[in-house]
Amino acid sequence: MIVRYNVWAAVKNGTRMAASLLRMHFHDCIVDGCEGSVLLDDTENFRGEKNAPPNRNSLRGFEVIDNIKTDLERFCPSTVSCADILTLAAREAVVLLVVILSFSSGLGRRAYWNVPLGRRDGTTLSEKSANEQIPSPIESSQKITAKFTSKGLEIKDLVVLSGGHTLGFAQCFTFKRRLFNFDGSGNPDPTLDSSVLTNLQSMCPNKDTANSNLAPLDSSTYKFDNVYYTSLVNNAGLLESDQVLVKDPNTAAMVNSYSGNPFLFSQDFAASMVKLGNVGVLTGQKGQIRKRCGSVNY
Repeated sequence: MIVRYNVWAAVKNGTRMAASLLRMHFHDCIVDGCEGSVLLDDTENFRGEKNAPPNRNSLRGFEVIDNIKTDLERFCPSTVSCADILTLAAREAVVLLVVILSFSSGLGRRAYWNVPLGRRDGTTLSEKSANEQIPSPIESSQKITAKFTSKGLEIKDLVVLSGGHTLGFAQCFTFKRRLFNFDGSGNPDPTLDSSVLTNLQSMCPNKDTANSNLAPLDSSTYKFDNVYYTSLVNNAGLLESDQVLVKDPNTAAMVNSYSGNPFLFSQDFAASMVKLGNVGVLTGQKGQIRKRCGSVNY
């Protein structure tokens, strides 16, 4: 209940936080496993994941995890790891949006997943790992697939977990080349829907000061639904790494299937989140239970 209360309070204060917590969990797990290393602050001698280029000025919600940790340490000290907290927070964020904001108890039952606990926190941090292992918004589906399969995930998990982009926003610099200079052509991406292009160009004008402007990842930004997939089918995906899923014959059929079946997407998303949450976990005597999520115990 401590995790749930804090997540719900944070999302009530700003709905965008749900997407931020989900994204932080993914960025933690895809880099050397779900061991809370994304939460570690840089030190004088080491630079870690939190401020690596894919995460700098981008990841949000650290204060939510810190608040949960503070409360848990008060009632059950040195018991619940930061890795478990982040995994639980991601689940609570999704379920909150499905049940409360999407007004769908049916979707909520399918989108809920059990979170096995017992993860321990890592004691190392690596900026290099974050730079190499986090998928880029301009990478090909083949490269992104390789990053997923290297973690024991499957191509289906790639398609399903990409559906997490049904929530939240992206900064303009992550997709602006599609709007003005796609592949160095000096022209927009010819596959991008023309009305979407016009709208995005108004949000993200071709100047550096607009790089941090935000654009919604799909048209139902605060609802956990399958609109992300219908956008891809209609050539209205925001990120290149999303739109390529409908062009790749290995993934296109799944995109089409989820675009027509929100319940199937919710059900499969829950299953893939369980798999994601089990990537590279530390158990037993490995790692530690941090007292503060931003620093290792000494």
